[in-house]
Amino acid sequence: MTATIARKPSRPRTRRPVWEERPTPVGQTGKAVLLGLLVLSVLFPLWVILVTSLSSRETIAQAGGLVVIPKGIDTSAYDTIFAGGAVTRALWISTLVTVIGTAIALTVTVLAAYGLSRPRSLGYRWLLAYFLLPFLIYPPLVPKYLVVTGLGLKDTIWALVLPPAISVFNLVVVRGFFQGVPQELLDSARMDGANDFLTLARIVLPLSRAVIAVVGLFYAVSYWNVWFDALLFIDRNDMYPIQRVLQSYLLAGQAPHTSGGTSGVTMPPTESIKMAVVVLTVAPIVAVYPFIQRHFIKGVLIGAIKG
Repeated sequence: MTATIARKPSRPRTRRPVWEERPTPVGQTGKAVLLGLLVLSVLFPLWVILVTSLSSRETIAQAGGLVVIPKGIDTSAYDTIFAGGAVTRALWISTLVTVIGTAIALTVTVLAAYGLSRPRSLGYRWLLAYFLLPFLIYPPLVPKYLVVTGLGLKDTIWALVLPPAISVFNLVVVRGFFQGVPQELLDSARMDGANDFLTLARIVLPLSRAVIAVVGLFYAVSYWNVWFDALLFIDRNDMYPIQRVLQSYLLAGQAPHTSGGTSGVTMPPTESIKMAVVVLTVAPIVAVYPFIQRHFIKGVLIGAIKG
């Protein structure tokens, strides 16, 4: 009696589409070189900015400007920036605008996207057309300025928070994600007596962490990089966000109306001060991005494809 040996079923091979060619060693090498050059083109300017901000006057003079190879560490540029007080105050203003603005924008976007994702909502077609109209026709600048100044928001952080409180692109992405939530889950929650707000908080939002993280990053970067609205609506130097102070440093080499007290003290080179302000401007966003990187591609793709 012969014993039969059970064979494991072989995994089916994934066939390539007919239009996709088999990768060649030359093609793979070319792709690796191209990706390496792209990564280098991104990292090299950041490296130059960081090294220049930590270089002394002699090192910058020997390099003729921007420094590529470091020769020691000199933090005098950062000491001068924080001693003046303008950058510290601007960082606080930008942080406040980013936190408050992102919270308000996410709340408005989630509520609007959930209402527009439900076909039985009252007047959702007209509301969807209303939201999509500024996406196709950008509103003029003069009415925006008149509205903000007419409401008394000039020279306040609300002039930087409220005008960009909702993005149509982010609204469409979140709405597309919400449309992909199974209707059976919503119907079961309604049968259990949950209203729309409870359904959104207990069912929809836990399933939408990826897209919420991505949209939150979009809003946070937008608020942190606010410059044009600050140029229009903020005239007080003590209300400048970090981008306006960065502009002052890049144009004049110093913060606007920096307090005195530096007479007789050797100032760091202008190049190192400019690069130090750039580092302080970019560092917070760079530090936050790795924590939500795993949600980034998933959230954008799912939110844009579903619905």
